[in-house]
Amino acid sequence: MARNRKSQSAAIRFGPALKAIVLCLVLGGFGIGYVWQKNQIWELGQQIKQRELKLEKLKRDNAGLVKNLNTMRSPPQLERKIKELNLGLVPPHPSQVWRLPEPLPEESGPELGTSELVLEYRAPRPGLVP
Repeated sequence: MARNRKSQSAAIRFGPALKAIVLCLVLGGFGIGYVWQKNQIWELGQQIKQRELKLEKLKRDNAGLVKNLNTMRSPPQLERKIKELNLGLVPPHPSQVWRLPEPLPEESGPELGTSELVLEYRAPRPGLVP
């Protein structure tokens, strides 16, 4: 005997529709997740690029500051500043320089040699101390 659709239960009639809805939701969720992940990757790439540019700028600034420091530490520049500010500083008199020999280590091998390290102590000149 042939069966009528009316005699079938509601669960049997909505089964294929429910399966299609679940399949669409799963595929949609995967699609949204994929797009979100690609967006995150792009944002991280942008952050890396910005930080690399900032690092390069900081390296350039640091190199400029090192160059400026080396210029300021140079003897001609120091002498020019001393004269410009009228500080009255002069090189020490040879009698004010004490040379101290560095003692050799007790176990000196052939690789150490017999070189001496000379330390200098410069005593203040009697007339320059206020």
